[in-house]
Formats: sequence, structure tokens, C-alpha cells
Amino acid sequence: MAAQALYRKWRPRTFDEVVGQEHVVRTLRNALTSGRIHHAYLFAGPRGTGKTTMARLLAKAVNCLAPEDQRPCNECAICQAVNEGRLLDLIEIDAASNTGVDDVRELRERVGFRPNEARYKVYVIDEVHMLSNAAFNALLKTLEEPPPHAIFVLATTEPHKIPATVLSRCQRHDFRRIPVSEIVARLEWLTEQEHIRADREALTLIAHQATGSMRDAESLLDQLASYDEQGITVAEVRAALGIGTGETVIQVTDALVKSDVAQGLGAINTAVDEGADPRQFARQMVEHLRALLLLRLKSGVVPAYVSEDLRPRLEAQAAAFSPRALARAVRLFSQAAAEAKGGWQPQLPLEMAFIEAVLPPEPKSPAPGRKSASVSTRTPSPARRSRSSPTPTRAAPAHPVSRPPSSPQPKAVREPAPAYESLAPSVGSLTPEVLRSRWPELLNALRPRNLSLEALMRSCEPVAVEGDVVVLGFAHNFHRSKVEEEHNKQIVEDVLSSLIGQRYRVRCVLARRERTATASHRSKSEPVGGKVTSSVEQIIAEDPVVRAAVEDLGAQIVQRHE
Repeated sequence: MAAQALYRKWRPRTFDEVVGQEHVVRTLRNALTSGRIHHAYLFAGPRGTGKTTMARLLAKAVNCLAPEDQRPCNECAICQAVNEGRLLDLIEIDAASNTGVDDVRELRERVGFRPNEARYKVYVIDEVHMLSNAAFNALLKTLEEPPPHAIFVLATTEPHKIPATVLSRCQRHDFRRIPVSEIVARLEWLTEQEHIRADREALTLIAHQATGSMRDAESLLDQLASYDEQGITVAEVRAALGIGTGETVIQVTDALVKSDVAQGLGAINTAVDEGADPRQFARQMVEHLRALLLLRLKSGVVPAYVSEDLRPRLEAQAAAFSPRALARAVRLFSQAAAEAKGGWQPQLPLEMAFIEAVLPPEPKSPAPGRKSASVSTRTPSPARRSRSSPTPTRAAPAHPVSRPPSSPQPKAVREPAPAYESLAPSVGSLTPEVLRSRWPELLNALRPRNLSLEALMRSCEPVAVEGDVVVLGFAHNFHRSKVEEEHNKQIVEDVLSSLIGQRYRVRCVLARRERTATASHRSKSEPVGGKVTSSVEQIIAEDPVVRAAVEDLGAQIVQRHE
């Protein structure tokens, strides 16, 4: 028979054993002793914080045969049946697997039957936010008029997805992430019960990795207990979980202080080569830099992992930064932690975050209308060019615009890209041809991040590179407008910059509009061979609805010959 997992074997059986949720325990205990049992409860909070455990304890307590102040006693027949998972009147439903309205209707039909052996029938609906709207509406009727012998406990990690009509009929209890110190204390108790040798520092690392989830911490302890029979050490925890050493994190931070790019990149790559997970290392950097920011601001908040021996060194590092520089570094490494999901160079977001944290912020572009040292002329829009000249022109010129000899102008005239900072790479370092050759790589990198965005990017191609701005030409306005949405545009810029190895921005233009506008102009004013243009172009030119469908949505006109 397989060994039982630690989190199941040592699941709390009394309210006193629950860790980190004293506010919920106190409320439920008072309700039990005063007889103020509610018919519906909502337990909301992060995973692994005790929602299902508390629901089972409540089911035991309301049905326990002992005096009210001793419930649950874990000795009567009801308590033992709950502990052994054989009480028929405790019904646990996984809403993720039973999302339909038919499942809830079946529940409504059964809820009217009286309990088999207990005082109350307790329905625990886990991940209740997964129910469909129709299922919620069906459940609402039961919550409005519940039978006196039924109690509902709804558990969820995403309470914002539950309709307000359901929320208003439940007594809500919010579960909190469990502090590191309380998780460590619980893990020490578990190691004593299971006769597992473990260093306290190793248990602290496990607690940090669990991010407030007791179940995750107990699962990690269970995993590491099988790693080495001699006991759990800090080195084994780092090796098993891909955590870099604290000394490496301090070395990278020292490199930030000295703006030593070589030292910082060397320390990062050494940590990755030794088995550290790039995303986990980025999280460690965020945690360390956050501690420095708290120390620098003299907030009085000191993270639990900062020992008295380590604190003077961290205070010295914190004093070397400005609060703004620390806040910027925290933000950059947080983004790296979100981006480092694998790929052909998983440490690249980490390296880019370090480099950007070292480099000083670029000066912002001058405000519109302010005179500057160089003269810039705005390129006419495609529609304006098509009205002034029938000659087809390119949507985004990448070459200098010619000027009359008598009027000296700059060699290159480009349309300014507002909201972009000046971060121009070396001249000739990137061309549209190079980008087109690597376009499949860009699409492959976009696919795991946003499948819809990858499909949209297949309808465009790079048409020009203007300094640090890559101009993308789209055939249809619909695709261009979707990619230009701030969230999508940021993803494209991040992936493009990671692919090229240097920061680039993107600007989206409608490459097809010029050709269509020119064709429309010719259809009205230019005879071709003594005749007007084709009937298809005439239809596009004369009907604005058809023109919008062709230009914006990529529609095609099919001529039927009879």
C-alpha cells in the first residue's frame, strides 16, 4: 500500500491544530457555542491555506455528539466517520468537474432528503467559481430557501468570479497566506513526528518557497524527505528546488552597486550553470532588493530571513542605492521572474533586467512643439499623399526623403514616435530583411505567451527600422488595431527585444491603405488606356461600406460571370 502524503496524514483534526487562520477559527467557534450556525459559508483565499480542512472541521463540529464547547471531540461516531471519510452526510463536490446546470439540479433534488445519521447534511463545493452562470442561477434558489437540515460551504481561490447574488447569501471568511515563521514551526513539528532530520535553515527555505501555502510546504518536505536518508540540509534544498545561494544574490547586488556589468552577468550565469532556476533566482533577487528597499526607507519591516549577522551587510548595500533606483530594480526583476518561463535562453530576461538596472534611465523625448537641436519634419499620412499624388508610395519610408537643392534639410526625415524613449542602436545593426529572415523565430517565441497574438502577427511584416523603432506593416486595419493594444504591443516589444538582444519598440502602420487609396484615386480620375478602371476598383471607391470591409477586415470582392 502506498504511503499517505504528509499533508493528508497530518491534516488538522481540531480547530487548535489549524495554523495561521485564528480569525476564522474564533468566529466559527463562537458561532458553535452560541448556536448561530449559518446556512451558507464562503471560504475564500489562496491555495493550501486550509479552506477544505476548515470545511471538514465545521462539518464535524456541527454534527459532533459531545458538548458544544468540546466540539469536535474526534471520539464520537460522527467525528470518527468524518475522519475516516465515510460519513454519508458530508458531501464534497468538485465544481471544476461538475460545472453544468444539470449537476446543480441533481444536488437540489437530493438536498431535500433528511440526513442519514448526522444532524446536518453539509455540502462542501470546492472551486465553486468554476460553475457556469446557469449552474449559479440554479444554486441560488437553494441558497435563498435552504432546508433547515442543510449547510453549504463554498470554497474558492477566486471570489471575484462568483456572482454578487450568491455572495450576498453567504457568510464570507477570507483565508490569509500563512507567515513563514508559522510554517517553519509546523514543519519542525512534522519532522519530529516523522523522525526526519532537517536543518532549521533548510525548513526556512522550504517555507519561503511555499509562498504562504501550508500544503505546498508539507508537500515539499515530503519530497525532500526522500531525497537523502541522512537528513535535509540547505544544500540539498537548493539543489532539489533550483535555488541559488544567498551569497550569489548578494554578489549580483554588489555588482549593481558598482555598476559592474561583467561581474553581475558572470554571477548570474554561474548560478544558472550550477543548477539554479532562472525564474526562482529572479524571485530571490526581488525578495532581496525588496528587503533593501524596506531598510533604505527605514520602514521598520525586516523580512524573516534577514538574520542579525546578515543585517549590517544589507544595510550597507541599501545605503548605496537611492529609493528610486531600488524601486526600479525591483520592478525590472519582477518582470524577469514573469518572463523566464524557459525558451532557448531562459536566463536572458534575468540578464536584461540586470543590464537595464545598471544603465541610467534614458532622458525622455522633448515635449511636442519644443525646439530641439535637430530639425524633424512629419511625414505626410498615406491618405494625404494619395490625394496629392497618384504615384503609389510606401507606407513607412525607411530612406531619406528627397528635398529641393535650394532648401537645405536633414538627410533623413522620419515621423517621430511619441511615447518612445530614445534608445537608438548602432546604424545598420538591424534591417527589415534581417527581421524577415528571423520572423519564424519571433512567431515561435510569441506562441506560448499569446496564441491569438501570434496569429495576428502572421498578417504583418517588418517594413522599416527607424532608430530603435521597428515599423510593422499590416494588410488590414483590424489586425493592426488589435496588435496596437497596450498589452499586446508590450508583449511584441519584449519578445522582439529578447530575440535581437537589444531593446526595440514597435510602430504599427497600415501598409495596404496606400495601395487602396491610390487605386481609388485612379478609379475616379485616371483613364487607363482610354477606359475607366475595373468595376471592382470602382465599387471599392464609390461604396464606403465595401471599402471599409476590404481595407479593415481583408474582405474580397468576387465577380460572378453568368
